[in-house]
Amino acid sequence: DIVLANFTVTPERKDVVDFAKPYMKVSVGVISPKNAPINSAQELKGKKLIVTKGTTAENYFAKQSGVNLLKFDSKTQQFNALKNGRGAALADDNSYLYAWVKKNPKYVVGIKSIGPRQYVSPAVNKGKRSLLKWTNHEITKLTKEGFFVQDYQKELAPYFGKDIKPTDIVLR
Repeated sequence: DIVLANFTVTPERKDVVDFAKPYMKVSVGVISPKNAPINSAQELKGKKLIVTKGTTAENYFAKQSGVNLLKFDSKTQQFNALKNGRGAALADDNSYLYAWVKKNPKYVVGIKSIGPRQYVSPAVNKGKRSLLKWTNHEITKLTKEGFFVQDYQKELAPYFGKDIKPTDIVLR
């Protein structure tokens, strides 16, 4: 009856489920080597940007002029390409990049958020109004109590590092 997961709100999913209030935000981020950081979209012009096929990052940057996309079938392939210097930067979901950069300190998240922001929300079976109302009430209550920030500190901060703040992920 209810889905509580890393479940982003999309128009296609809205046709199947009813979404409650969001508690988390995600967007496309960009990483690059620390010795050649990319800190703005303008700096990507004329450079190769590594993406995984079919991702939000590919969809966003395919519409941006002047960015040359180097596309791969998997995350493993895209990160190996970055490590091998085949592109100036790599774009993917920012929350994924935060953890990757912490494990790979020769790289930096130069652009934390670019393009449209997406939201992570609980979802309930279509038409279950009382369950949706209860879920929204609980999200509001938990937000006011600071639950999501506390949970971020406990569960995500160790993987993201000190440069990433709860406000980069959690809605308040």
